[in-house]
Order: sequence, then structure tokens, then C-alpha cells
Amino acid sequence: QVQLVESGGGLVQAGGSLRLSCAASGRTFGNYAMAWFRQVPGKERELVAAINWSGGSTYYMDSVKGRFTISRDNAKNAVYLQMNSLKPEDTAVYYCATGLLLRLSVASQEYNYWGQGTQVTVSS
Repeated sequence: QVQLVESGGGLVQAGGSLRLSCAASGRTFGNYAMAWFRQVPGKERELVAAINWSGGSTYYMDSVKGRFTISRDNAKNAVYLQMNSLKPEDTAVYYCATGLLLRLSVASQEYNYWGQGTQVTVSS
């Protein structure tokens, strides 16, 4: 049973930083792509960033490019999202996700396993 547990969310002022962590268990972590999604009430979940199995390939949504960095540590079964220069519009519940692919995907349906989410609130 794959389990994903996010941590690191919280309340931060605009311009600040947060680092989200996702601890994975239940299978060989290093064999699969990982991703971070976010969702605000009333809106669809959107892909923020994704990383392939080795960490050699990444994807970012346009609005976070240059501010967010996704990384992974396969030895620790963990994936991270470093968020800098945060804006109020980054406020959302952030979810860690994984699927059955080695390569990263921008399609949410490719991600079969999800964490419980962690709230990020950016005040203006």
C-alpha cells in the first residue's frame, strides 16, 4: 500500500518561503515520478511541479517558474517543494502524488496515489 504524507505547510507573509516535504512508503520510491498539485475551494486541482524517477527532468506550471523548485531524495524516499517569493495566489492545499510511470506526466489521471494535503496560506 503506497502512502504519501505531506508536511511543511503553514502561514507565511507574501515574499516569504516554505519548504514542503512528502514522505513516501509502500514501494520502491526511486522507480516512479512524483508531483505536487494544489487546489483551492471551487477550483480544479492543478499540477504545480513534477519530477521524473531520477530527478533529471522536471516540470513547472508557468506561474511558479523561477520561484518554486521540486527535488527528490531517493535514499530518503522523499520529494520536496521549495517555494520562494510566495504570493497570496499561491494559497491552496498542496498534495503530493505519484503513479506508475518513471517519466513525469502533466496529466493528473496518471497519478494514482495521493497524500492528504497540507495547507499553505500566504497573507498579503
